[in-house]
Amino acid sequence: MSAGLDTEEAIACQPMIEKFKKIIQFIKEVSKDERIPERDKKVILVMVALVVSPIDFIPDWIPIIGILDDIFIMALVLDYFFTVLDSQVLLSHYPFGMKSFIALKKTSRMISWITPEFVRDRIWKYKPPVY
Repeated sequence: MSAGLDTEEAIACQPMIEKFKKIIQFIKEVSKDERIPERDKKVILVMVALVVSPIDFIPDWIPIIGILDDIFIMALVLDYFFTVLDSQVLLSHYPFGMKSFIALKKTSRMISWITPEFVRDRIWKYKPPVY
């Protein structure tokens, strides 16, 4: 028995690896977009780092309540991308189809109800262009 992946497992993982590469490329492109204020980029980076790091405001080992801080932070990030940020900015970098964009936007809107407007206004500096 080998410690590595066999050929079938490697083939099965290929689509997931490709999606992950696209997501990384998407993040890189968005982070370089001049239309997004530098402060907003830094805030998003810190928020994502907080979600993936083992350090939490509320320890995860506390049942149900332990993941609330992570959910709230992710709701803020999704709210920024799909409510605050102009869709054209996001779509100019989005690596997947419009169908997945719309589905993600709907999901984001369902989650974003937990982000109070006064928090959103205080954190984000991006203002969409007036057409």
